[in-house]
Amino acid sequence: MYWIGYDIGSSSIKAALINADDGRVKETVQFPDREMKIDSPEAGWAEQDPNLWWENVCMATGKLLEKSAVQASEIKGIGISYQMHGLVLVDKQYDVLRPSIIWCDSRAVQIGHDLFKQVGEEKSIAHMLNSPGNFTLSKLKWVKENQPEIYEKVHKFMLPGDYIALKLTGECTTTISGLSEGIMWDFKADKPASWLLEEAGIDSSLIPEVLPTFSNQGKVNAQAAAATGLPEGIPVMYRAGDQPNNAIALNVLEPGEIAATGGTSGVVYAISDQASTKEGERINCFAHVNHTKEQTRIGKMLCINGTGIQYSWIRNQMAKSFSYGELNAMASKVPVGSKGLRVLPFGNGAERMLYNQSRGSRILNLNFNTHGLEHLLRGALEGIAFAFVYGIDILAKDGVDLSSIRAGNDNLFQAELFSDTISTLTGAPIKIVETTGSVGAARAAAYAFGDFKTFDEATATDEISFIREPLADKAPFQEAYELWKNDLTDYITD
Repeated sequence: MYWIGYDIGSSSIKAALINADDGRVKETVQFPDREMKIDSPEAGWAEQDPNLWWENVCMATGKLLEKSAVQASEIKGIGISYQMHGLVLVDKQYDVLRPSIIWCDSRAVQIGHDLFKQVGEEKSIAHMLNSPGNFTLSKLKWVKENQPEIYEKVHKFMLPGDYIALKLTGECTTTISGLSEGIMWDFKADKPASWLLEEAGIDSSLIPEVLPTFSNQGKVNAQAAAATGLPEGIPVMYRAGDQPNNAIALNVLEPGEIAATGGTSGVVYAISDQASTKEGERINCFAHVNHTKEQTRIGKMLCINGTGIQYSWIRNQMAKSFSYGELNAMASKVPVGSKGLRVLPFGNGAERMLYNQSRGSRILNLNFNTHGLEHLLRGALEGIAFAFVYGIDILAKDGVDLSSIRAGNDNLFQAELFSDTISTLTGAPIKIVETTGSVGAARAAAYAFGDFKTFDEATATDEISFIREPLADKAPFQEAYELWKNDLTDYITD
């Protein structure tokens, strides 16, 4: 028997099958092969049709069953991971009223800022652990103010994963973790922040029924079974946003553990047992997948926009004929500190951890007689690694007692000097794990059902690609990092 996991991204739908006995991965697929279209009717807007996600879920399911040669009758249930912060609106017939305003849409930034001032910083941080910001609630308020004829028809609002669960089961529900990512969960009262919706002029009856993250969230109905090829009656047992789900995929559940990703952007997601924050304007705090009233588990997330995108920019502009592995090898020949060349990797929009400043990337101290491509490559990798360490320092000041870092085996963490720099400066080992979001969602569903007693058991078959331990000689790394931080201070204040 098998469990199926879906990862509902903005670029594609990924799906995985895992064995219900030992958690071993049977097969993974993604659909479509090309990135899904993101519509931008105006500058800074980003929208997708939720029906397109559903169509691609159906196509991915068929592709997965065909590729794996698994019979649909062998699938026990479903787990869902999804792109965070999106807004889906449906009417009483559960028909979509407008395209989803997705995670990278910035139209509601000012609305979030104004709501933060209206409610008050102290109350927002104390109750939501965040400023309202450019999250789901602010996007919903934008619809009310700018498209009142649509808002009047809204029966429920949902997050992207909620919509896929609705299509599978016919039941309109959400989760505590989901409401917290939309900045609509009151951690002090341990219930939806209806008072905040009222401040925003939103009817709190639009909130779907709230279910635990690990629970029976409905069963596949006849219509969904016909569309996907899945068996009618199997349960949806788990649902979470992509970053909390990435953390559980890496078995990051306890205080002090960090899940890191180094793709186009970089994410540091740390688990804390403290439902409080001093950095509500620089980091985001969400209810982690295992958060309960009795056991506080907060995911403190710090996002760095300009990470892998910077490294790929350098490759595309200067070294297209080289693989990333070859570039990493070139960079490794240069000593720590890149002979004075330093890079601030902040060229991909406003950086929340820098108080939403957007001033572009900077290459500092470039000397035409000293530096070559290899120095620029090392400087770029060091700059990204230093940004990660800077973010981890912020989390440490916010009460995260770092014990370990786990990451997926993506391009940045494959660079030995990148992982060594972070591990040496933080003093924490980095474990690189072969896993994916869809695999994590499938295992989480199996765990919720009871096929695994612990999540350690569910992930026991994961392959550990390598472990980076802190290097003995920290001094050159610390010196280079301090110089980089001085440059960053000038960047922020000039």
